[in-house]
Amino acid sequence: MENFIVSARKYRPSTFNSVVGQSSLTVTLKNAIKSNHLAHAYLFCGPRGVGKTTCARIFAKTINCQNLTSDFEACNECESCVSFNEQRSYNIHELDAASNNGVDDIRSLTDQVRIPPQIGKYSVYIIDEVHMLSQGAFNAFLKTLEEPPAHAIFILATTEKHKIIPTILSRCQIYDFNRITVADTVKHLQMVAEKEGVTVDVNGLNVVAQKSDGGMRDALSIFDQLVSFCGNNITYQGVIENLNVLDYEYYFKLVEAFLKGDVSQSLLLFNEVLNKGFDAHHFITGLSSHLRDVLVSKDPQTISLLEVGADIGERYKTQAQNCSPDFLFQALKISNDCDIDYRQSKNKRLLVELALIRLCQLTDEKKKSILTDEKPAPIQKIQVAATSEPTVAQPVVNKVTTPVQTAPPVTRPVITPKPKDVVADSKPSFVRPGSISITAPGKSNIEQQTAANETVNEAPSSVLNKDFSEEALLQAWQQFAETIPEQGRMTSLFLSTYPKMTSKTTFEITVSNILQEKELKRLQQDIQSFIHARLENSHVKMTIKVMEETAVQRATSPEDRYRIMAEQNPALDILKNGLQLEID
Repeated sequence: MENFIVSARKYRPSTFNSVVGQSSLTVTLKNAIKSNHLAHAYLFCGPRGVGKTTCARIFAKTINCQNLTSDFEACNECESCVSFNEQRSYNIHELDAASNNGVDDIRSLTDQVRIPPQIGKYSVYIIDEVHMLSQGAFNAFLKTLEEPPAHAIFILATTEKHKIIPTILSRCQIYDFNRITVADTVKHLQMVAEKEGVTVDVNGLNVVAQKSDGGMRDALSIFDQLVSFCGNNITYQGVIENLNVLDYEYYFKLVEAFLKGDVSQSLLLFNEVLNKGFDAHHFITGLSSHLRDVLVSKDPQTISLLEVGADIGERYKTQAQNCSPDFLFQALKISNDCDIDYRQSKNKRLLVELALIRLCQLTDEKKKSILTDEKPAPIQKIQVAATSEPTVAQPVVNKVTTPVQTAPPVTRPVITPKPKDVVADSKPSFVRPGSISITAPGKSNIEQQTAANETVNEAPSSVLNKDFSEEALLQAWQQFAETIPEQGRMTSLFLSTYPKMTSKTTFEITVSNILQEKELKRLQQDIQSFIHARLENSHVKMTIKVMEETAVQRATSPEDRYRIMAEQNPALDILKNGLQLEID
């Protein structure tokens, strides 16, 4: 009885051209051989089963081949190639760093490196799983790796490059291997099946390729397992049964139930999946992948992202035409949220069932805004019509109407009279620019803001030029301060500053910092309009000056401030020492 050889070993590539899915790397290595630009150390890194060790062996065999072909491949006929194929070559040495990871193992390797090759030009040392070396072994290997003999070439292979110390990385040419695509895996499996005389379903091979996760060795191992289960006829149904993979059919039926809003059918399908032994988390992640595939099938530009067989691809296209993009976006969000919350949920089945119910209700327009957490419509701005009559009905304050005196055309701000009598000097309401003041309930806020803005911004009917004194200016300044609502900082600012006449119609306000300057500049137009009306002079202007910073203010620490103040007033030292005070 002939010994069985697994497909991963039987169909292992022996030339660069037969390596699957790594064309850029193989071309680079062949060009290095062609131009005789060989480095003394290489690092091959990438996922499992993508061809790192295989490429290292092919490279080692090719650089020692005595009769290279026209495309710089090994001839497999010379003594060096034959001895390598028969696994008796003394030029190529393989070391498993997972089990030989100590300092003594590396010292033995460095002693062996000194021996020149018997046949061929180079002694090649392939160290697999190099990230398993200990820290001491790495350090013992540094000098040899940096300056090996001319005949020695090191090829290091690893799946975890981040575990290798930087001093090793800097001494190597690094080659990153890619995961093998689904299309390349299916094509290679079809070639193996043809040579083995096995009939296969392409849809089943797509499932195998997706299950292998980009590793050709895993794909070939699964292929051997399917041959043992199905014989020489591998069907799609046999693949999903043997690999315990959920059938596409379940997901197609679920999406149809979502579009119809059929909650009962969705829950029954989910229960059937659970009864077959599948995990609910595996089910919801598969549903997310299915919805993603339906989404990419809607656009011809993204259809290339669909990695399934031709028959199932047509079903995806058909179902994509029945699903709106909005439905797919919201369905993906719901399934992804369920996937995220699955680990923390106490009742995992209920979590998935609630997600299915929400998916079924996505087509209900009445509930859509609630289920998708749509934001409420933005608040529209209120347009105030510039009319003389108020738009909001005024509440009746008193049955006995009081005659209202007509004010002169804007020589002073409009003052709202009280119901019983009219006070000429009552406190006017001040409105900050761009704000809505809160006043008595007699008028709505919008009407009060409109009236206040008309009062402040209305231009005088004639230019006034009445003389005034500095005392009158100070009184007008304080009257404006009284119009400001209780706002703390602004009130104290006006009470602590006084106007100073700099010319006949110009006064200056001195503030202590830039923030106060900004506050006054923001209100400068309103202040001038108020003072124009109070002083009956339209030429009054206000200027703002920032006080120069003193030495105490420039000091950055309490100690510096105290030292400056003590120099100006020596009595502070006597007070501090007498009371035994400390600077905080």
